[in-house]
This record gives sequence, C-alpha cells and structure tokens, in this order.
Amino acid sequence: MVRIRLSRAGARGRPFYHVVVTDQRNARDGRGIERLGYFNPGAAGEHDQRLVLDVEKLNAWVAKGAQCSAKVAMLAKEAAKQAVAAG
Repeated sequence: MVRIRLSRAGARGRPFYHVVVTDQRNARDGRGIERLGYFNPGAAGEHDQRLVLDVEKLNAWVAKGAQCSAKVAMLAKEAAKQAVAAG
C-alpha cells in the first residue's frame, strides 16, 4: 500500500522532515516514490518557512488510493488554510 508520510532529516535535536510518497514496507528514511514538500518544526526566522507542501500533488496521490499518515493529514489542512489566506 502506498503511504504519504514524513521522512526525517536534519541534525540531532534539530529535526527536519520531507513529506514523501512511499510504499509502507519501506523504512522511514528509505527510498520514496516522490517528494511532495517539507516540514520544518524549528523554523524561527522570518525567511524560514515552516511548511511547504504541494497540495495538488498530494490530492492526486490520494485520488489514486494513497493514504496519509495522521501528521501529514494535519499538515495538509494547515497548508490548505495557508493557501486560502494567501489569496
């Protein structure tokens, strides 16, 4: 089954996550099919973006039968709110 989930990157104590489409049997940081964006929970600066997500690609994968993890579903809602607020 295809899943949309987070893949961890970054240094110890400073996490950074890629939002990836992958087979559920692959390791967390293993090979992915496609990268849809990233999530930086430690973004503090003006120029640092906390969340960048291609919602159109995410919706296309969900239409094909991919399932989102709980955190990715929450981030997708947040990205949709950002898109509406941006205009």
